Amino acid sequence: MAGVSLVCVPLVGKSVEQMLSEMATATAGGADVAEIRLDHLASFEPRRDLDLLLRNRPLPVLVTYRPNWEGGEYEGDDGWRFEALLLAMELGAEYVDIELKVAQEFVDFLSGKRPDGTKLIVSSHNYQSTPSIEDLSILVARIQAVGADIVKIATTAVDITDVARMFKVMVHCQVPMIGLVMGDRGLMSRILCPKFGGYLTFAALSTGKESAPGQPSLSDLLDIYNIKQIKADTKVYGVVGKPVAHSKGPIIHGTAFRSVGYNAVYLPLLVDDFESFLSTYSSPDFAGFSVTMPHKEAALACSDEVDPIVKYIGAVNTLIKRPSDGKLIGYNTDYTGSISAIETTLQGKVPGASLADRIFVVIGAGGAGKALAYGAREKGARVVIANRTYERARELANFVGGQAISLADLENFHPEEGMILANTTSVGMYPNIHDTPLSKQALKSYALVFDAIYNPTLTRLLREAEELGVTIVTGVEMFVRQAMGQFEIFTGLPAPEKLMRETLLNFH
Repeated sequence: MAGVSLVCVPLVGKSVEQMLSEMATATAGGADVAEIRLDHLASFEPRRDLDLLLRNRPLPVLVTYRPNWEGGEYEGDDGWRFEALLLAMELGAEYVDIELKVAQEFVDFLSGKRPDGTKLIVSSHNYQSTPSIEDLSILVARIQAVGADIVKIATTAVDITDVARMFKVMVHCQVPMIGLVMGDRGLMSRILCPKFGGYLTFAALSTGKESAPGQPSLSDLLDIYNIKQIKADTKVYGVVGKPVAHSKGPIIHGTAFRSVGYNAVYLPLLVDDFESFLSTYSSPDFAGFSVTMPHKEAALACSDEVDPIVKYIGAVNTLIKRPSDGKLIGYNTDYTGSISAIETTLQGKVPGASLADRIFVVIGAGGAGKALAYGAREKGARVVIANRTYERARELANFVGGQAISLADLENFHPEEGMILANTTSVGMYPNIHDTPLSKQALKSYALVFDAIYNPTLTRLLREAEELGVTIVTGVEMFVRQAMGQFEIFTGLPAPEKLMRETLLNFH
């Protein structure tokens, strides 16, 4: 049953006029269906308002009158709701939604009065968790038995692995089914709906107009995730991290995939336990992942084979499933992306300049810190590791044959001019944009300062370095270069460099 899924935009305006305006915007934005949430209206006169909402509608509509006991805003009795939903059917609404708890009563109420042409959606919402496959299957059977034309089940993701259960049930459902897992960890259920045969998915008209937790916006669903092109055989890639919502990976990779006609989607994947995630989504269709904090070392542990460089760095930022045998192969494109960005910028200032024999200070001893330290050492630099936890700095310094220093001591560390500084921590990342790992005063000894953060593009660290006349390299440059490396590993195709760089800068 996999194929094109309808995209439905909930109208959550407080007045009929607002809803009509929202419906027009949803139509222009490419929605297939508008959900009229009657429970959101501040005042509701059924015959007058439904007539206004349905008379010249530009889109098919789904009429919902959700009570507060099922997550809605209506607080009255069911009799009034039933009458309003029947009236919506008589006025030609394409879909009407009723909750499973009262579905039998509603069906009895409609007895002999149900107009043809309106599909009945019977829905069940669980705002706490996602039940087992067995319990979900029983729920589907109960909803079918009451006479639903379309089954709708919305649960909540406690962990991203919960979504897999919904996918399994949806794929095997014999009637049209809407299966959604709410919350940030359930986002992929909303995007991969067509891949697993979902009848419909919901998208907010814009950020702030969500009718349930975790709804993506209509423009994101259509333009970033390209949902209309997702089919049963579409490959799934994504960025695995915690947090992950800030990642521009979906924008840059999604655009690049589309530009070369590669049948794939790239998602943000909020993962708590990396190993559990990999074992749950083990099918070849989940083909590869970008790996970010805090999972880079776990990704190495989970790899069946690794690129030789990875063994030295001790961190994986790219993982693919080899099509021939399904083995997990680990790579690291961080060090090539960052070192080439730094070297190219240096050479732009002084032709032929290199990192050889320069003091190269790395702040941070995590996955990105290891990558930079290794890359700098390979280029002949004298590496210094500064970290909040001195023990971790010493561990990494010993590994690359460098020097360890505490972050506090870095403030007064200036053995020579012309040093390179690279921040690989999240200090200064959105939303904490006023933070910096090092004072402005301490930046005077550096010839170049690099920050791995790309949101914001100009961190406080870089801004203050620039004010002192120090050459800077933004995280955007590193991000584009490492993403190009990942794209080529994912697809086997040359990366569209110009497009990827422009895409990232335009979305900043």
